[in-house]
Amino acid sequence: MKARWIGAVLPGLLLAVSACGASPTETARSASPVKAYDINPVARDRVSEGGTLRWGLTEYPTQWNQHHIDGNHADVKTVMDALMPHAFRSDERANISVDPNYVLAARVTASAPRQVVTYTLNPKAKWSDGKPITYLDYIAQWRAMRGVNTGYQVASVTGYQDIAGVVKGQDDHQVVVTFARPFGDWQSLFSPLYPASANVTPEAFNSAWTSRIPITAGPFKFAAFDHTAKTVTIARDTVWWGDKAKLDKIIFRGLESDARIGAFANGELDVFDIGPSAPDYARARTTQGGVVRQAAAPDFRHLTFNGESPVLSDLRVRQAIALGVDRKVLAQSDLQGLNWPATLLDNHFLMNSQEGYQANAGALSKPDPARASRLLDEAGWKKTGLFRTRNGKELAVRFVIPSGLQLAKSEGEIVQAMLRPLGVRINLQTVPSGDFFTKYIIPGNYDIAPFSYVGTPFPVSSSYGTYANGVSGPGDDILWNANLGRSGSREIDTMLRQAGAELDPVHARAHLNAADRMVWQQVNVLTLYQRPQNVAVRANLANIGARGFRDLDYADIGFVQNPS
Repeated sequence: MKARWIGAVLPGLLLAVSACGASPTETARSASPVKAYDINPVARDRVSEGGTLRWGLTEYPTQWNQHHIDGNHADVKTVMDALMPHAFRSDERANISVDPNYVLAARVTASAPRQVVTYTLNPKAKWSDGKPITYLDYIAQWRAMRGVNTGYQVASVTGYQDIAGVVKGQDDHQVVVTFARPFGDWQSLFSPLYPASANVTPEAFNSAWTSRIPITAGPFKFAAFDHTAKTVTIARDTVWWGDKAKLDKIIFRGLESDARIGAFANGELDVFDIGPSAPDYARARTTQGGVVRQAAAPDFRHLTFNGESPVLSDLRVRQAIALGVDRKVLAQSDLQGLNWPATLLDNHFLMNSQEGYQANAGALSKPDPARASRLLDEAGWKKTGLFRTRNGKELAVRFVIPSGLQLAKSEGEIVQAMLRPLGVRINLQTVPSGDFFTKYIIPGNYDIAPFSYVGTPFPVSSSYGTYANGVSGPGDDILWNANLGRSGSREIDTMLRQAGAELDPVHARAHLNAADRMVWQQVNVLTLYQRPQNVAVRANLANIGARGFRDLDYADIGFVQNPS
């Protein structure tokens, strides 16, 4: 079976325009105010000209097509946000507006008999090969992403599959998009936009951006790869038509978690995402010249259950294991020392701080060892000794974790101890961090795995693929696309489509919560908590840090003489 993965859900969806990250009024449960964003905002005229920023990544990506299943990753987004067009931008409250560097106006110009959206493009916008950005790029991206040609290994077809046609408007810089079905999340589309050449054939889509970034259109341009040092260098694009980048260069470097904090402490990195690691958090805070910027992330930590693994294919077993895990203990362990509340997240689509959030876990919200034991008995796994067996085979679950991440190792050890009394053996398997997704999670080579989903202002569009049911592929293959948990149902798909088609956010959230209740019963993803965004940065860096829902303006990032 071949799976697709969405490691970092990407910007999309109108639904959460009013559903911001945490606001100060929503943070009474924390000992200190939780910010919607914390980036040391400084006006451009106070940011120094020049300099090189060294930015730590969790791994060294090879697929730079962000829409490809292997490129839909947070690290890829971090780099490509400096290089590629986005039709829209989000502020820290998840309010959406056009990015005038690329789009001068975009609005719904008809709602009946079909929804029509008209985009007016900035005529100054050009690709790095000199070609103008036009309606042709929008048409090509829609054709690649709509799911008709399965040769395109796309991360998600959400939204694109609802489009009936994309055509030229009054001139080359006007795009008219007509939807076959209402799609309330239309602002999630065409971000990022890739050139028509990237989408012209499946071969170009799948391969032309592997270990290559051939064309860009941003304040920075691609400069170099160093496969030995695992770095990607981008440089100020002197022909960029917008505000010129303050920095000369940004060097992104792929490092494992323990190596990133060491590099920051030694002055080899200027910024990196700490994640929920208390030791790294403490060390970064005490690093000379360093600070930790913290905000409510649109992200959540979770355990993903592989519904196609032999041991977890029985829903009763997945539910039993979920009932045997005390999520509160995991959250408290993960967040200890981070000055962040261990509040459980009981929703797969909406963060605790978002408008419309409901706790939908139901009977799975708390551990229930007695019910878990009954479910395993019903599934034929009998406890005759220390561990349960069925037909002479022991109930052993493979818990796969990336190397160098103590957090994941601790989570595995805690789950191992929790499930032992239930008669479930948890075997921890540590794999190279660079292989964690590409060789284990994406192909379904695991039973349970801990990681995080990176959220957006658009909870329906960005998450639909994560829980969408599998579709028939060649032979008896099932394509799960972005659904790494490999479980779903037609009923979930129907409810999510209804949520996505709603232009009324209240009705949309009602459908979304109905879908979430069904997702909980599938035990595809066992949510833990909304993550704090902890970013270590040099104190003299401006306009970068914990961004929450806010899109960073890479042209404004730089160093200041008098840091705040």
